[in-house]
Amino acid sequence: MDRLRQDDPARIGDFLTLARLDADGSRGVPERRYLARSAEGGHTVVACLPPPGGDPARWAAEAQQAARLTQPGFWPVAQLGGTAGFPWHAAPYRPALPLPAVLAAHGGPLPEPLVRTLGGTLAEALASAHVLGIVHGGVCPAGVLLTACGPLLACFGATRAHPMTDTSSARPTGPDTGCLAPELAAGGPVERAADVYALGAVLAYAATGHTVPERQEIPAGLRDIVTACRSRDPQGRPEPARVLAELLPGAAYGGLAGATEPLSLPGRVVEALSRQSAEVLAAALPTHER
Repeated sequence: MDRLRQDDPARIGDFLTLARLDADGSRGVPERRYLARSAEGGHTVVACLPPPGGDPARWAAEAQQAARLTQPGFWPVAQLGGTAGFPWHAAPYRPALPLPAVLAAHGGPLPEPLVRTLGGTLAEALASAHVLGIVHGGVCPAGVLLTACGPLLACFGATRAHPMTDTSSARPTGPDTGCLAPELAAGGPVERAADVYALGAVLAYAATGHTVPERQEIPAGLRDIVTACRSRDPQGRPEPARVLAELLPGAAYGGLAGATEPLSLPGRVVEALSRQSAEVLAAALPTHER
């Protein structure tokens, strides 16, 4: 969590803002995310707003769709509110770190076994959505929130809410351009294969710290599946179920996304999650609005 800035809202709906979820200066975060608490102090939430310069109507439309997504493995949109010019959504708080914060806490790229677990869990979540004809459209490192029980996908519809036809002039508030499939950069629609391309970028980021690394930078055990996911030809990308099978051979489908048992995480990451939880519990409500 990061301290509020002068241009941050003091209140989001009935909630008073406490801190930013994302560190100041974070790149590729397609929405503003805050830790906030109800005025009486009984409920703490993660509240989200459109990014500066974004289209509030398009962002709100994606939030409405996300609220209907109940598959395991996705960060929930539990409450919608606001106005046409200031829409927001919120979900009950749980300790969670955006993937860039996870790498920062760990001190660099994650161990390959953890990358495999994270990637397999995300692939399973995408597979469950794709079966229903739902395309996430916002997979990126900032859109992966790691909890003690595993990763959850947030930022639903970020690519659709922030269309980009030229990556050289991409908005700094939009999704990470390294996660943008070539067909999207050319102005095409967001399809399932684009989710797989973005998943490959997330795997590359977790393993190397970059969404577009050189092939030799990727650990040998992950190189083939990451390269396949990032194929320029959408037809050449694997289905999420195959990504899961490649990353976690023998894993039972349906047992990863939405797990309730703690995941084995590096000590520094556990410490960062615990520190965030303690800071949220200790955070005092603002005594006056800025």
